[in-house]
Amino acid sequence: MKKYFFLPLFSVLFFSGCAELTQIVNSTTAGEPTNAEVSEGLKQALNMGISKGADQLSAADGYFKSPYKILLPAEARKITDKLSVIPGFTDLENIIVEKINRGAEDAASKAKPIFVSAIKQMSIGDVFNVLMGPDDAATQFLKKATYNNLYAEFQPVIVNSLNKFNALSLWSDAVNKYNNLPFVTKMNPALDQYVTDQALDGLFKMVANEEKEIRRNPVKRITELLKKVFAKQDANRG
Repeated sequence: MKKYFFLPLFSVLFFSGCAELTQIVNSTTAGEPTNAEVSEGLKQALNMGISKGADQLSAADGYFKSPYKILLPAEARKITDKLSVIPGFTDLENIIVEKINRGAEDAASKAKPIFVSAIKQMSIGDVFNVLMGPDDAATQFLKKATYNNLYAEFQPVIVNSLNKFNALSLWSDAVNKYNNLPFVTKMNPALDQYVTDQALDGLFKMVANEEKEIRRNPVKRITELLKKVFAKQDANRG
Protein backbone atom coordinates (compact mmCIF):
# COMPACT_ATOMS: atom_id res chain seq x y z
CA MET A 1 0.00 0.00 0.00
CA LYS A 2 2.86 2.37 0.75
CA LYS A 3 3.99 2.47 -2.82
CA TYR A 4 0.50 3.58 -3.90
CA PHE A 5 0.55 6.32 -1.27
CA PHE A 6 3.93 7.64 -2.39
CA LEU A 7 3.14 7.61 -6.13
CA PRO A 8 0.60 10.46 -6.08
CA LEU A 9 2.73 12.30 -3.52
CA PHE A 10 5.74 11.95 -5.81
CA SER A 11 3.64 13.16 -8.74
CA VAL A 12 2.57 16.26 -6.83
CA LEU A 13 6.12 17.04 -5.82
CA PHE A 14 7.48 16.35 -9.30
CA PHE A 15 4.99 18.53 -11.16
CA SER A 16 5.19 21.19 -8.49
CA GLY A 17 8.96 21.23 -9.00
CA CYS A 18 8.48 21.49 -12.75
CA ALA A 19 6.17 24.44 -12.30
CA GLU A 20 8.74 26.18 -10.10
CA LEU A 21 11.48 25.41 -12.63
CA THR A 22 9.32 26.84 -15.41
CA GLN A 23 8.81 30.00 -13.37
CA ILE A 24 12.53 30.33 -12.82
CA VAL A 25 13.26 29.84 -16.53
CA ASN A 26 10.56 32.34 -17.51
CA SER A 27 11.82 34.82 -14.95
CA THR A 28 15.34 34.51 -16.32
CA THR A 29 14.12 34.90 -19.88
CA ALA A 30 12.03 37.95 -19.01
CA GLY A 31 14.80 39.58 -16.97
CA GLU A 32 18.06 41.18 -17.99
CA PRO A 33 18.86 40.55 -21.67
CA THR A 34 22.09 38.73 -22.39
CA ASN A 35 24.88 40.41 -24.31
CA ALA A 36 23.91 38.39 -27.36
CA GLU A 37 20.29 39.54 -27.06
CA VAL A 38 21.31 43.17 -26.64
CA SER A 39 23.53 42.93 -29.72
CA GLU A 40 20.90 41.20 -31.82
CA GLY A 41 18.09 43.48 -30.64
CA LEU A 42 19.94 46.72 -31.25
CA LYS A 43 21.11 45.59 -34.68
CA GLN A 44 17.55 44.56 -35.47
CA ALA A 45 16.34 48.04 -34.51
CA LEU A 46 19.04 49.75 -36.55
CA ASN A 47 18.29 47.63 -39.61
CA MET A 48 14.62 48.50 -39.30
CA GLY A 49 15.38 52.20 -38.99
CA ILE A 50 17.85 52.47 -41.85
CA SER A 51 15.74 50.29 -44.13
CA LYS A 52 12.71 52.49 -43.61
CA GLY A 53 14.74 55.67 -44.01
CA ALA A 54 16.56 54.62 -47.16
CA ASP A 55 13.40 53.18 -48.74
CA GLN A 56 11.43 56.35 -48.08
CA LEU A 57 14.09 58.67 -49.44
CA SER A 58 14.73 56.58 -52.56
CA ALA A 59 11.03 56.49 -53.43
CA ALA A 60 9.45 59.03 -55.81
CA ASP A 61 9.31 62.40 -54.01
CA GLY A 62 11.29 60.92 -51.10
CA TYR A 63 13.37 64.08 -50.95
CA PHE A 64 11.39 66.46 -53.13
CA LYS A 65 8.15 66.35 -51.12
CA SER A 66 9.53 65.66 -47.66
CA PRO A 67 11.12 67.58 -44.79
CA TYR A 68 14.49 66.57 -46.31
CA LYS A 69 13.95 68.48 -49.54
CA ILE A 70 17.21 69.90 -50.89
CA LEU A 71 17.06 73.64 -51.54
CA LEU A 72 19.54 75.79 -53.36
CA PRO A 73 22.13 77.52 -51.14
CA ALA A 74 21.71 81.22 -50.54
CA GLU A 75 24.48 82.17 -52.98
CA ALA A 76 22.82 80.10 -55.70
CA ARG A 77 19.56 81.94 -55.21
CA LYS A 78 21.40 85.12 -56.13
CA ILE A 79 21.79 83.57 -59.56
CA THR A 80 18.17 82.49 -59.91
CA ASP A 81 16.91 85.88 -58.73
CA LYS A 82 19.13 87.75 -61.19
CA LEU A 83 18.17 85.50 -64.11
CA SER A 84 14.45 85.36 -63.36
CA VAL A 85 13.81 88.25 -65.78
CA ILE A 86 15.68 86.58 -68.64
CA PRO A 87 13.61 84.41 -71.02
CA GLY A 88 14.44 80.73 -70.56
CA PHE A 89 15.46 81.21 -66.91
CA THR A 90 12.25 82.60 -65.38
CA ASP A 91 11.44 79.44 -63.42
CA LEU A 92 15.02 78.32 -62.97
CA GLU A 93 14.98 77.82 -59.19
CA ASN A 94 11.91 75.54 -59.15
CA ILE A 95 13.21 73.50 -62.08
CA ILE A 96 16.71 73.03 -60.68
CA VAL A 97 15.43 72.21 -57.17
CA GLU A 98 13.24 69.42 -58.51
CA LYS A 99 16.07 68.04 -60.61
CA ILE A 100 18.59 67.93 -57.77
CA ASN A 101 16.07 66.20 -55.50
CA ARG A 102 15.40 63.58 -58.18
CA GLY A 103 19.14 62.98 -58.28
CA ALA A 104 19.26 62.50 -54.52
CA GLU A 105 16.35 60.05 -54.67
CA ASP A 106 18.24 58.00 -57.25
CA ALA A 107 21.32 57.88 -55.02
CA ALA A 108 19.52 56.99 -51.76
CA SER A 109 19.07 53.37 -52.83
CA LYS A 110 22.83 52.92 -52.45
CA ALA A 111 22.70 53.63 -48.72
CA LYS A 112 21.12 50.49 -47.27
CA PRO A 113 23.86 47.90 -48.01
CA ILE A 114 26.54 50.25 -46.67
CA PHE A 115 24.62 50.77 -43.44
CA VAL A 116 23.90 47.05 -43.08
CA SER A 117 27.59 46.22 -43.47
CA ALA A 118 28.54 48.73 -40.73
CA ILE A 119 25.86 47.37 -38.39
CA LYS A 120 27.09 43.79 -38.84
CA GLN A 121 30.59 44.87 -37.82
CA MET A 122 29.53 46.53 -34.55
CA SER A 123 31.38 45.19 -31.52
CA ILE A 124 29.59 44.45 -28.25
CA GLY A 125 31.23 47.61 -26.88
CA ASP A 126 29.78 49.63 -29.76
CA VAL A 127 26.37 48.08 -29.11
CA PHE A 128 26.25 49.00 -25.41
CA ASN A 129 27.61 52.50 -26.07
CA VAL A 130 24.83 53.04 -28.58
CA LEU A 131 22.09 51.47 -26.45
CA MET A 132 22.94 53.55 -23.40
CA GLY A 133 23.80 56.67 -25.37
CA PRO A 134 21.69 59.68 -26.38
CA ASP A 135 18.77 59.51 -28.79
CA ASP A 136 21.04 59.86 -31.82
CA ALA A 137 23.91 57.64 -30.61
CA ALA A 138 23.33 55.04 -33.33
CA THR A 139 23.07 57.70 -36.02
CA GLN A 140 26.35 59.26 -34.90
CA PHE A 141 28.00 55.84 -34.90
CA LEU A 142 26.75 55.10 -38.41
CA LYS A 143 27.76 58.54 -39.66
CA LYS A 144 31.30 58.05 -38.40
CA ALA A 145 31.50 54.49 -39.73
CA THR A 146 29.89 55.01 -43.14
CA TYR A 147 30.12 58.63 -44.28
CA ASN A 148 33.17 58.25 -46.52
CA ASN A 149 31.83 55.08 -48.13
CA LEU A 150 28.42 56.65 -48.60
CA TYR A 151 29.94 59.73 -50.18
CA ALA A 152 31.97 57.58 -52.58
CA GLU A 153 28.79 55.73 -53.58
CA PHE A 154 26.52 58.76 -53.71
CA GLN A 155 28.79 61.12 -55.66
CA PRO A 156 28.87 59.27 -59.01
CA VAL A 157 25.19 58.39 -58.76
CA ILE A 158 24.35 62.02 -58.02
CA VAL A 159 26.40 63.15 -61.02
CA ASN A 160 24.77 60.57 -63.31
CA SER A 161 21.33 61.43 -61.98
CA LEU A 162 21.84 65.16 -62.35
CA ASN A 163 23.01 64.54 -65.90
CA LYS A 164 20.01 62.29 -66.52
CA PHE A 165 17.69 65.09 -65.45
CA ASN A 166 19.81 67.64 -67.34
CA ALA A 167 20.45 69.52 -64.10
CA LEU A 168 24.20 70.03 -64.39
CA SER A 169 24.13 71.49 -67.87
CA LEU A 170 21.14 73.66 -67.00
CA TRP A 171 22.89 74.97 -63.92
CA SER A 172 26.17 75.46 -65.73
CA ASP A 173 24.40 77.48 -68.43
CA ALA A 174 22.69 79.57 -65.76
CA VAL A 175 25.92 80.27 -63.86
CA ASN A 176 27.78 81.15 -67.04
CA LYS A 177 24.96 83.50 -68.00
CA TYR A 178 25.09 85.05 -64.54
CA ASN A 179 28.88 85.40 -64.63
CA ASN A 180 28.56 87.38 -67.86
CA LEU A 181 26.36 89.98 -66.18
CA PRO A 182 28.14 93.21 -65.24
CA PHE A 183 29.12 93.96 -61.65
CA VAL A 184 28.48 90.48 -60.23
CA THR A 185 30.82 88.26 -58.22
CA LYS A 186 31.73 85.25 -60.30
CA MET A 187 30.16 81.97 -59.11
CA ASN A 188 31.39 78.38 -59.34
CA PRO A 189 29.09 76.32 -61.56
CA ALA A 190 29.84 73.05 -59.70
CA LEU A 191 26.68 71.61 -58.16
CA ASP A 192 27.24 67.90 -57.54
CA GLN A 193 29.30 68.25 -54.33
CA TYR A 194 26.67 70.44 -52.72
CA VAL A 195 23.85 68.05 -53.69
CA THR A 196 25.78 65.03 -52.39
CA ASP A 197 26.41 66.72 -49.03
CA GLN A 198 22.76 67.74 -48.72
CA ALA A 199 21.50 64.30 -49.74
CA LEU A 200 23.61 62.64 -47.05
CA ASP A 201 22.57 65.23 -44.49
CA GLY A 202 18.92 64.41 -45.20
CA LEU A 203 19.61 60.70 -45.02
CA PHE A 204 21.17 60.92 -41.57
CA LYS A 205 18.38 63.17 -40.32
CA MET A 206 15.88 60.54 -41.44
CA VAL A 207 17.84 57.78 -39.68
CA ALA A 208 18.07 59.91 -36.52
CA ASN A 209 14.30 60.41 -36.50
CA GLU A 210 13.68 56.68 -36.89
CA GLU A 211 16.17 55.93 -34.11
CA LYS A 212 14.48 58.40 -31.76
CA GLU A 213 11.06 56.86 -32.49
CA ILE A 214 12.23 53.36 -31.57
CA ARG A 215 13.96 54.62 -28.44
CA ARG A 216 11.07 56.76 -27.20
CA ASN A 217 7.93 55.12 -28.56
CA PRO A 218 7.22 51.61 -27.19
CA VAL A 219 4.72 51.02 -30.02
CA LYS A 220 7.65 50.98 -32.45
CA ARG A 221 9.21 48.02 -30.64
CA ILE A 222 7.36 45.45 -32.67
CA THR A 223 9.23 42.31 -31.57
CA GLU A 224 9.64 40.76 -28.13
CA LEU A 225 13.40 41.12 -28.45
CA LEU A 226 13.14 44.85 -29.12
CA LYS A 227 10.86 45.28 -26.12
CA LYS A 228 13.28 43.40 -23.89
CA VAL A 229 16.42 45.18 -25.07
CA PHE A 230 14.99 48.69 -24.97
CA ALA A 231 13.50 48.05 -21.56
CA LYS A 232 17.12 47.95 -20.42
CA GLN A 233 17.66 51.36 -21.99
CA ASP A 234 14.50 52.69 -20.34
CA ALA A 235 15.59 51.40 -16.94
CA ASN A 236 19.01 53.00 -17.35
CA ARG A 237 17.41 56.37 -18.07
CA GLY A 238 15.23 56.11 -14.99
